[in-house]
Amino acid sequence: MAPLNGSATQAPATTTEPATGGDGAHASSPLPRGTSRRRWGMRAEIALLAGPALLIFLAFVIFPVIIAAYYGFFSWSGYGPATDFVGLRNYQVILQDDAFQAALKHNVIIVVLSLVIQGPIAMGLALLLNRKMRFQSGLRILIFAPYVISEVVVGTGWALILSSNGALNGLLDKVGLGSLAQDWLSDPSIAIWTLMAVITWKYIGFAVILFLAGLQGIPEEITEAAAIDGASYWQIQRRITLPLMGPTLRIWAFLSIIGSLQLFDLVYIIWGQYVAETAGTSTMATYMVSSGRNAGSYGYGNAVAVVIFLISLAVALLYQRFVLRRDTEGAVTGGTR
Repeated sequence: MAPLNGSATQAPATTTEPATGGDGAHASSPLPRGTSRRRWGMRAEIALLAGPALLIFLAFVIFPVIIAAYYGFFSWSGYGPATDFVGLRNYQVILQDDAFQAALKHNVIIVVLSLVIQGPIAMGLALLLNRKMRFQSGLRILIFAPYVISEVVVGTGWALILSSNGALNGLLDKVGLGSLAQDWLSDPSIAIWTLMAVITWKYIGFAVILFLAGLQGIPEEITEAAAIDGASYWQIQRRITLPLMGPTLRIWAFLSIIGSLQLFDLVYIIWGQYVAETAGTSTMATYMVSSGRNAGSYGYGNAVAVVIFLISLAVALLYQRFVLRRDTEGAVTGGTR
């Protein structure tokens, strides 16, 4: 306990009174000039770094969505001002159109099959390539190469290979397996599986590289300790690797879901706007182009674009809320501290 008398005790009370402001007024005292400058400097730095990206996002994402929503309320041919206001009629037609419902169903099938097929294959390849082996770098390049090839090149090449008189059927006939030749693109019973084979070949490399990055972030000490304790290789992968790979798997699944909902280029290039509908491979994006731009009904096409955006946004928000929440909680940028 401090002494209550004497000049030595009185001096500090006199000297500290202006600083504290008396009676607990320290909290309302102005901040030092250096602290204020540092805050303004931080704000300026954030504005300088994030400003250009924010402007690009507003110009190429938010503004087009607003414009599309505006034209979606009109029956507009794409020329001149939009004057024929139809309200919500375009959206009513979309939701009642059997072709759009079929396209939405195909998108859902593609989402499910992409997760079920690509996930296990990519994880198996990532586990294989994560081990030390000969030609490891070459194998990684071969697996990742299809992902960086243009969709136009991929679509054109597979369309030539898979046509009824294409290279695949010709190869099967040459090796004596002509009975296995199929109409890979036009037969509705197998066309969706043909599409999934092309999608898997094209995008499996991205998943493998992403999983490899996640595997290399797992400390070797954990797996070595488990092996010393007698755990087998598969027990280590099931009990240690997969749980620690959770954030990477969830991010990949999110990107795969959004990409599958917005799939357009491969379907449109390989099947075209008419064959895709009859073959059962049409998507919401191909429906938008065929019913909007190609039909000369740009107002209707804009309404379809808005519907696709809303569906993708709803899925993204729900996924963020119920799946990615565990990864964002406690992060610097959001969640609980």
